[in-house]
Amino acid sequence: MKKHLYTLLMSLALSMAALPLFAQEDLLSLLGEEEETTDYATASFKTSRVINLHSLENTASGVLDFKISHRFNTVQNGLYDFFGLDGANLRIGFDYGVTDRLVIGIGRSNYEKTLDGFAKYKILRQSKGKRNMPITLAAFGSVAMQTLKWANPDRDNHFSSRLYYTGQLIIGRKISEGFSLQLSPTIVHRNLVATFDESNDVLALGIGTRIKLTKRMAINLEYIYVLPDQLAPQFVNSLSVGLDIETGGHVFQLHFSNSRIMVEKGFIAETTNKWEDGGIHFGFNISRVFTIVRPPLD
Repeated sequence: MKKHLYTLLMSLALSMAALPLFAQEDLLSLLGEEEETTDYATASFKTSRVINLHSLENTASGVLDFKISHRFNTVQNGLYDFFGLDGANLRIGFDYGVTDRLVIGIGRSNYEKTLDGFAKYKILRQSKGKRNMPITLAAFGSVAMQTLKWANPDRDNHFSSRLYYTGQLIIGRKISEGFSLQLSPTIVHRNLVATFDESNDVLALGIGTRIKLTKRMAINLEYIYVLPDQLAPQFVNSLSVGLDIETGGHVFQLHFSNSRIMVEKGFIAETTNKWEDGGIHFGFNISRVFTIVRPPLD
């Protein structure tokens, strides 16, 4: 009798010990295998600008990016002109992330008292995991309007003569943690040009790179090649080099460039100074972001 009772107690003990294991296996069978996720590349560039060109990065959804940009006179006049700091072009702008893919923006420059607006949409996003995409592809479009008083108000002036348009694709990749590269095939349309030697439509290819130095610092390089026989002889290609410094809520972009104009039709089609002649402008972009609280969508 004692032997049978001992056997019964041992069986009950073993059954109770195995119960959690069976329950765990049943729970795992209900959950199934862990689903693979998609990891998107981030921080290919520190901000939405390389230097003058738009970068492949967007302002995040619900975030307002306030930008102040300066381009000073050339450094070639030395101390007399305080190495260019006595004069400057200024642009103030606002970029807003409608979604993580779509950003819109407006700005105003003192050069030709220009107003500009743009939209940029990410068609493809570099990613790995469940969805593998080797590049980021974005479409950019802008319109700019100069608001100077007419040089000759007595002649037949047209409002359309004030307008300029830009269309651009941005194709890029964060190749490694420390290096990013993008290409920006571009068309600039000018409703009015100064001479018959210039084309209304200007085709160009922008190249931008970022080389990471530290967690908060990076070097940016930018070159814009304009296809031949489109501009008057005095205009040249834009070349810029800069240093990005991130300080939490701000990103400071310090750079040197032969371009002084901060809208596409200017730095792509109207750059006149040459690096080899000392036609170098010091400039900066300052970016400060704010999170905007939005009402829930219906």
